Amino acid sequence: MESTRSRLAALLVLAVLPPVLEATVLQAISFHAARGLAPQVTAVWPYDSYHDLRWLLAYHNSWAAFLFGLLALVGIRGLLTAGLTALAWPATVDRPSFRWLVMRNLKVAAFAAVIISPWAALSLAFSAVALSWYLLASVVPMLVLAPFLQRAGVVAGWWRGLPSIEMVGWSLLNFAVLTLAGAVIASTPGWWTLPVNGLAGVANGLLWRQTVAAAVLPARIHWPRVPVAPLAIVLTMVAAVGAQALIGIAAGGQGEQRPPIISERLPDRVPYAVIVIAGHDSSWNGRPAADPRVERFSYQGLDGQGRPLPYRPQATHRSMDSSAVLLAAHVDALHRRTGRPVALLGQSEGAMVARTYLEKWPHTSVTAAMMFSPLVRPGRAYYPPPGHQGWGVVAGWELRGIFALGNLPKKVKSHPDEPFVRSVLVDAPFYRNRTLCPVAGVRMIAFLPTVSAAEAPPGEYARIPVFQLPALHGGLLGRRAAEVRVVDFLAGDKIDQPRREYDLFQRLGAAWQPPPLALSLNPVWSATREADPAFTGRICEAR
Repeated sequence: MESTRSRLAALLVLAVLPPVLEATVLQAISFHAARGLAPQVTAVWPYDSYHDLRWLLAYHNSWAAFLFGLLALVGIRGLLTAGLTALAWPATVDRPSFRWLVMRNLKVAAFAAVIISPWAALSLAFSAVALSWYLLASVVPMLVLAPFLQRAGVVAGWWRGLPSIEMVGWSLLNFAVLTLAGAVIASTPGWWTLPVNGLAGVANGLLWRQTVAAAVLPARIHWPRVPVAPLAIVLTMVAAVGAQALIGIAAGGQGEQRPPIISERLPDRVPYAVIVIAGHDSSWNGRPAADPRVERFSYQGLDGQGRPLPYRPQATHRSMDSSAVLLAAHVDALHRRTGRPVALLGQSEGAMVARTYLEKWPHTSVTAAMMFSPLVRPGRAYYPPPGHQGWGVVAGWELRGIFALGNLPKKVKSHPDEPFVRSVLVDAPFYRNRTLCPVAGVRMIAFLPTVSAAEAPPGEYARIPVFQLPALHGGLLGRRAAEVRVVDFLAGDKIDQPRREYDLFQRLGAAWQPPPLALSLNPVWSATREADPAFTGRICEAR
């Protein structure tokens, strides 16, 4: 009995110390946006490896640094999990030698690094463009893989048979604990996060005890001769490739949309002429809006009469600056033609084009802007162009491989180096800090779907009025409730309708945010005068 108690105490100490140590470092350097990751240091597989790889893919600046870091992480992870497994081993069952556990867990750490790396890379794609679909696509596979990998470091035949219902339950509980711990840490000021991390470490230790027992003493194994784990892993890896193809469709940017502002006339009380800027991979066949005061923005530019040209989806892949130049010409043409002040309505990429235009052309005839599903705090990761070294170089090549395979069945190809994405990466300090900041002389509002709460790390995300509604990214434009607010806003009404659950969802997503790359580290960004919200927790501030 005394031995069992001492082993439990040692298990809890080993599970507590690493999260507290990481939390101490993060607090000491005021790394506000990454605090929610610390409890995952001693989480059960695969959340521990997912934690390691997100840090490594964001914070390496050469192939050599990545390989050295990977070897170091695999070694540390193998030793740590071997120790946790040994201390969590049920007293009623003979335990293998510690040497066997070390060798087993080193192999599992290396194997986990290979199969989890694509998902960690997708999480960095999310960090670059702040599109919640990438975050969901990178986290959900962890739930699928967890019941399999939690057996891998404990038993030799882990790859055969379905995991027990107990193993599935403990893995889901581990995810819930890590999510809750991240939310509490995000809500806790200063050094008080250390005891919270300590409690999360205790929970990790207890979960190690339960999962090891469930692996060693399983209930009846279903399909004991079937290699279920390899099949699940292969399907998950294939899904990593297919995920980016599905994301474009799910985000609602494909094809041409005709929301009410396009298909219906505006009330007479609206004084503006309106330019509607669609999102990534959208298209337009040239069909005019029902109201002559409303025009679509064309990513193809204007014709000789100053009218927008039809465009195809590939045209939306141009850089933000070049789109803003086209928008400036369109604003001038529409203002001259109508004599009215101009309002901009942009969705997703279109919202970012509108914000870029307002920054580069601060004194124009545009006096109102509505941003639907803007990218919230994008530009938190970086990878250099092909042929260059720099922060995130391996992550960039991993994303290129994933997108190349995912593009095979697609007519409109997307890739991580297209001008739109690279313009976000290059101008990341501005987009990270000022996307939802006010512009002098312009009435502004952001229409935010509640799913975008997971797109920003805990902290300030907007200093302009917001209208929030339960929806997915790109799902607000066309909703009647939102359209009514659009007309009211254009008529001069003050609209500001945040939802209380938005802040809660933002905090619940804290544990699964990739660590942002510090602005001061990247030479591409270091000359900027922007402050870094990752460390201040605030936006719209100069360095």
